[in-house]
Amino acid sequence: MSRAKQVITCKAAICWGVGKAVTVEEIQVDPPKATEVRVKMLCSSVCHTDISSLQGFPHNQFPLALGHEGIGVVESVGDEIRNLKEGDFIIPTYIGECEECENCVSGKTNLCLRHHVRLNGLMPDNTSRLSVRGQRLYHVLSCATWSEYVVVDVNYLVKVDPTINLAYASFISCGFSTGYGACWREAIVETGSTVAVFGLGAVGLGAISGAKMMGANLVKELTGVGVDYCIECTGVASLLTESIESTKMGTGKTIALGIGAELVVPLGVLAIQFGRTLKGSVFGGIKAKSDLSIIAHKCQNQEFPLEELFTHEISLVDINKAFELLKEPNCVKVVIKM
Repeated sequence: MSRAKQVITCKAAICWGVGKAVTVEEIQVDPPKATEVRVKMLCSSVCHTDISSLQGFPHNQFPLALGHEGIGVVESVGDEIRNLKEGDFIIPTYIGECEECENCVSGKTNLCLRHHVRLNGLMPDNTSRLSVRGQRLYHVLSCATWSEYVVVDVNYLVKVDPTINLAYASFISCGFSTGYGACWREAIVETGSTVAVFGLGAVGLGAISGAKMMGANLVKELTGVGVDYCIECTGVASLLTESIESTKMGTGKTIALGIGAELVVPLGVLAIQFGRTLKGSVFGGIKAKSDLSIIAHKCQNQEFPLEELFTHEISLVDINKAFELLKEPNCVKVVIKM
């Protein structure tokens, strides 16, 4: 029997419930169904959303196979897959792009109506290809990248050049691209405009890169007049109103990227009453097919300062070290070698 039709046993980082420790365990990964791809992960990284997932966001389904950033190589494909083959390098995404639905053709949003963000921890058919100790495993969004193997629906994969830097490719699969896209695709920052960025992790550094690419001026200190655009990357509830108030009265626009533990937050009504705009954003407005491939090309050409993000590296079996490293002030991104 072909390996492509067999169940694979491999290691993965698992959480059994809110407040429970993360453990590395052997799991079973089923073969891909018709429109799915089984991927051997090569490199992953840690994003703030992964920390939130341990607290039950975006769903409270456990046991949970962790991780959503990364890059891998196709191990096997389903019977209906024509655009990918064994050996192709891919980046998993949590957002799809059918290029045909009302949203995709509108040019106004990256939120595809057909391949939407998966928030229940399961595949599009509401089942799972992962199991542990005989129990069904859930994943954070579209897949679980802190696993040696994973199955992903083909609509949540982007093919990349095999010579791309693995760590950098992992960074652009979520965090960095979210910030970059906020200036490029969401705010559509004009040349000469002023931009303030709240939070200088991977998302914030991506926002700075996007603002510079668009020809904006970044401010170090807020003035009484305010800035044209503010990119809020922290998800800290108390900073949401402050980020809006940092923009110009009447014309200022704030893009909210960060999501914290509090899903209902206080908001100063006067901050938006005086003509300012607050806009939420998923993946910084980046479209999976149209835009992420452009970012990957720029990454390949070393147009981004991604080396500034790469501060620490661990192996999968030492995954708990990542949570300790993230508490250190000099830690930006932790890379997981698979």
